[in-house]
Parts: sequence; structure tokens; C-alpha cells
Amino acid sequence: MLASWFYMISYLVVGTFAFGIRALIHRRRTGSSGMNGISGPAFSAAWWAGVLFAVAIALGLLAPIAALVGVVEPIGAMVAVPLQLVAAVLILAGGTATVLAQAAMGASWRVGVDEGEITTLVTGGPFRLVRNPIFTAMATTSIGWTLLVPSALSLAALAALITAIELQVRVIEEPYLIRTHGSDYLTYASSAGRFVPALGRLSAAAS
Repeated sequence: MLASWFYMISYLVVGTFAFGIRALIHRRRTGSSGMNGISGPAFSAAWWAGVLFAVAIALGLLAPIAALVGVVEPIGAMVAVPLQLVAAVLILAGGTATVLAQAAMGASWRVGVDEGEITTLVTGGPFRLVRNPIFTAMATTSIGWTLLVPSALSLAALAALITAIELQVRVIEEPYLIRTHGSDYLTYASSAGRFVPALGRLSAAAS
């Protein structure tokens, strides 16, 4: 029960800082919340990415609630104190890294892609090593929540998030950034990994 409470409280805290407070700060600085939401034609890659993000958020919140009221049983083989300690570290580290990586984007921070916008290409701070540190941190946090309260719901939330991130990055954001920033982005992407350092780098000669 303590694990479920820690999950739910940390989930709400991370969500508040990463999206609520971040959107308010962004609106104050730029006049826009930076939240583009679900976009693209129905059933397109962009649409699916947005829908899956929403599903991941909903399932992620439902998981600890369902565990607390006894609607969903935990996966017994995954319930162990050492795993829960690892989970707590992942949640704290991932949640903190999410907020810091968002701050590093400054005015370029967005949720989703607006084809009509051109934002500054961010390559400093954590972006020197990986191109998507926010998504890396979000996935790390979600893995922590899943290990903390392992259930069908938390596993489904993690699967939805990972699928949404892969779609968003590979199918939507990278093509958009190549179209928008051209060789500048390709040069940057040839040295910074996609989600972890050195892995998923692009060729500077790609078109």
C-alpha cells in the first residue's frame, strides 16, 4: 500500500511540475502554453502518438488507484523490496531530469509539433549528449513506477508511453527538425544519440 501511495503522489508531483507549472512558465515567457495536444488527421502517426501519450497518462494514474482499492492485483513475481528501492531511485532521478531537461529547452519547449512554428534548435546542456533527454527521463520515471507497482495497468501505461515516444521522435519530430533546420540538425544529430549517448545518431549526409 505504501508503494501505491508513493507512486500516486510522485506521479501527481511530476505531472504538476513537468506539465502544469512548465506550461504556466512558458505562457508567461512566450504568450503560449507550448501544449499542441493531439494533432494530425485521425489515425495518422501524429494522431496515434498523441492518443497513446494520453492513454499512457490515464493508465499511469489509474494504476496506483486500482492497486489501492484492490481492483488490480500486483504481479507477484515482480514485487520485491530491492526492486522497489530501485524504482524509487528511478522515479526521483527521472522526474528531476524531466523538469531540468524541459528548463534547458527554454522558449523552444513544446509538447507536440506545430508545422507552422520554427523554434531555435537546442543543442546545449543535456542535449549535447542526447537529442531527446526529456523523453529519456520520462521513460526512466515510467519504468520506476512500473517496478514500484507492477500490474497489468502499469505495464500497459509503460508500453503506451514507449510506443508514443518512438512514434513521436522517429516519425514526427526528426523529419520535422530535418525539414526546419536542415544540415544544422543533421550535423548535431550525427554527434548526439537519440535517447542515450552515442546510440541512434544520424548521418550528417542524410537527406
